Order: sequence, then C-alpha cells, then structure tokens
Amino acid sequence: MRPATFTVIVDRIHVEAMDTVSIELRASDSAPLPAFDAGSHISLHLPNGIVRSYSLVNATGNRDRYILGVLRARDSQGGSAFVHEKLRSGDSILISEPRNNFPLDESGERFVLIAGGIGITAIYSMAQRLVALGKSVEMLYCCRSREHAAWLEPIQALGLSLKLHFDVQAGGPPDLRGFLDERDRATRFYCCGPTPMLSAFESACAENGYTHAHIERFSADPSGLKDAQGAGYEVQLGRSGKVVRVEAGARLLDVLRAEGIDVPSSCEQGICGSCETSVIEGDIDHRDSVLSESERAEGKTMMICVSGCKRGRLVLDC
Repeated sequence: MRPATFTVIVDRIHVEAMDTVSIELRASDSAPLPAFDAGSHISLHLPNGIVRSYSLVNATGNRDRYILGVLRARDSQGGSAFVHEKLRSGDSILISEPRNNFPLDESGERFVLIAGGIGITAIYSMAQRLVALGKSVEMLYCCRSREHAAWLEPIQALGLSLKLHFDVQAGGPPDLRGFLDERDRATRFYCCGPTPMLSAFESACAENGYTHAHIERFSADPSGLKDAQGAGYEVQLGRSGKVVRVEAGARLLDVLRAEGIDVPSSCEQGICGSCETSVIEGDIDHRDSVLSESERAEGKTMMICVSGCKRGRLVLDC
C-alpha cells in the first residue's frame, strides 16, 4: 500500500556541519504534522523526480515541524546534491508520512546509542526521547572531524553521558569492541552509521551475547544484494489473478511496473521500506536490510526492489 503523501513548505535550511544541512519542513496551513516515533524517516519527493528517505531529527513531541539532516554525498545521484544546491526556503515539496524501520524499545532502563557521521540523525532523535523519559543514556558519537559533527552543542546540552571520537584526531576508527565489552545484557543498544561501523557493532554485540542490539543502514548490506538465483519465477497478482514471469536477473519491482502496477520506491537498495509489499503466498528470497528475522520467517511482506522468490510462485497483494 502506498504511504499517504502531502505537501509541506521548506521553512528553513541551515548548515549544521561541514557537508551537512538541516531542512525544516512545516505544513502549509500550520496544522500539526502526522505523529512519529524516534527512529522514523520520511521520503522527500524531489522536483527532479528523485525520491529519497531521510531520518527525522527532532523530538517526537514537536509536531509543528519535521527536521531532516542531509549529508551531501560525494557520489550523489541527484538526491543530496539537489537538496544542497537547489532546495530553498519557501519551496513546496511532497513528502510521505513517517514510517519507522528503526523503532526504539522504550521498555528498557539503560541505553547505549552509537552514531557514525550522518547516522546521528536517528540517534539524536532517540536521545531526546530517552532523556525526556528519564532513562539512563550513554552515547558514542563518531565523525571524521569535529567540523563534521552536526548538532554537537544541543546534544551536549542534553546532559547524557557522551563520548566523542573524531577519526582525524584519533588516527582511525573507534574501538567499538572495547567500548561495548562487559555491559549489562539488559541494556538496549542502537547503532546507525556507515557499513564498517555497523559490522563491527554487530560482531561485538554477538560476541557479548547482547540480544537487544539494533541497527539502521543508510546503504545496502553488500551481503544481502546477491544476484538472483535460478531460472526465474512466476508472480501472481492477487487482485487481478494475472500471472507474470520474472526472469533470472530481473527485478520484481521493474516487472510489476511494466505491468502497470503503481509501486512506490525510494532507495531501491532494500534499506528504506518504501516498496514493502504484502505477500499472500510464496517462498520469499529476502535480500533487504529492513525486516527482522522473525518478520522474514512470517513471510507476510517483502521489499520488492531487491527481494524475489526462491522457487515456485509468489502471490502478491497487488
């Protein structure tokens, strides 16, 4: 099902750090925006036809605006470059309602938050929420340099236990294993940042037996984006009953669009959840970085931009 979209106004654009700007969005009629939880993101439908997802930075109780953080990517394909170069205060822009692939488990009492670079967007929102709830919060914030550290002063003002790591100053990446060792296993751990950091985080948490460990990716997990296997498969469209063929190497998303099915998408790497589609029946070959292992086992939904079918036929609710 396509998420609802609506138009907002770009109220303010502000430089937060080297290569990072914040975008403040408000409803055109000043009405409260849809509610969101810490860790949520929205999709921007940019005027150049590109759709990109960005995490919400602001506190969850602040619904008169959405604040996004956008890093200008060195290899931008038109998303972050457009935001930095073309988007201006006063512009109207279409956005999706918030969705959350990185939910915060507020039932815990102790939390460790780890952010790498632009990963601070979701982590900062979580920190604000946890401080407001009176939880015990420790944060490790890692950046290339202090000049790249967005929202550093307001984060320091939260009063949580904060450790900073700057690669240029330290001569390399942080020692996550040392930072994470010998923690209370009831602690909730959250990490958002580049792939090497996430891999180190997952490894350290697994070795320590931490079961409450969660990550969010801003780029696809290379291990998940394997080539399609076998000789292809069939897909039945549950609403019309029509059967179509997905040949080996083809993307399910492209095949459905060729059949006239209006399917939303954004990252097309299996990391944002925009293309999530309900599955009625079938043996899904999950290759996304969104669904949990339990959600994959249930087999009720899939990310059709990267996932497919292991064998036989898929029946989709579309």
